Amino acid sequence: MTAITLGSLLYEGKAKRVFATDQADLVAVEYKDDATAFNALKKAQLAGKGELNCQISARLFELLERDGIPTHYLGMPAANWMHVRPVRIVPVEVVIRNTAFGSLCKQMPIEPGTPLDPPLLDLYYKDDAFGDPLLTDARLERLGLLSAEQRQELERLALAVNTSLRRFFAAVQLQLVDFKIELGFTASGELVVADEISPDTCRLWDLQVADAQDRILDKDRFRQDLGGVVEAYGEVLKRVQGACPQPRSGK
Repeated sequence: MTAITLGSLLYEGKAKRVFATDQADLVAVEYKDDATAFNALKKAQLAGKGELNCQISARLFELLERDGIPTHYLGMPAANWMHVRPVRIVPVEVVIRNTAFGSLCKQMPIEPGTPLDPPLLDLYYKDDAFGDPLLTDARLERLGLLSAEQRQELERLALAVNTSLRRFFAAVQLQLVDFKIELGFTASGELVVADEISPDTCRLWDLQVADAQDRILDKDRFRQDLGGVVEAYGEVLKRVQGACPQPRSGK
């Protein structure tokens, strides 16, 4: 493998740092141990969290690619580092809900735990300053973020991700309650799944556990002060490793 030299810091978010490299078609992403919730109003450092999310994301990206879903992922050169293709992120968060829970049940008269069939797909404007508001069709058109064809492709990819992940998680006794993803355009104009897929971005319940709190294996453990966040993420990794025992090391 060709040695990669890190360049300047391009972007730092709540959970990751993105660096340029000496290769124009590759950027390096460092997964941090920072934990945030409620639009970063709640913060903490959780040792090992970044490595766990990187390891989980790498394996799930490879799973998606095997199912024919394009991603920005290239490889994982180190425990908490990922090589990815540079993309122009669409400032739209896509949230897919298979089971009613969380904010949805505060906004609509739906009981927590209600199955949603077909899954509910929502789009949110990705901007912390505005609180990531829900996008109606009219608002999306007004902002001019996506053409009609691009939106159709974005929603098609998101639903394909849901089908792939839901099937896989069920096979390892995890319920994919809901999740959010981000997508971006490559230099050639291809729309791909980007960012990460981890317990930070997925609500996951252990199907082998009946207790409503003990079954939680995702960021809700941090949001709700349940403790055991890193241990829960470690359990997810243990099950996800079956999808890809050894992720590729990088470009």
